[in-house]
Amino acid sequence: MLERKQLRTRAQVTFVLPDHTPDGPVSVVGDFNHWNPAAHPLESRGDGTRATTVSLPRHSAHSFRYLAAGDYWFNDDTADSHDGTNSRIHT
Repeated sequence: MLERKQLRTRAQVTFVLPDHTPDGPVSVVGDFNHWNPAAHPLESRGDGTRATTVSLPRHSAHSFRYLAAGDYWFNDDTADSHDGTNSRIHT
């Protein structure tokens, strides 16, 4: 699930997944962090979910995916669109 907050010149996007689905660590990786899995790991929020927030320019589009333990890549079903391989978000 994606949560968004519009600021004056930026958009804060929070990437949210269930706490243990899939098991193990999960990161969001995308063109906004040079596909670096260490840049945005999801952290437990104490409410049964885990999340990370990324600040992006407003009126931009970005590709992203999730990377879980065991080199398991997956997309976000709630993304704005998909380009075949990746999820897409429009701010």
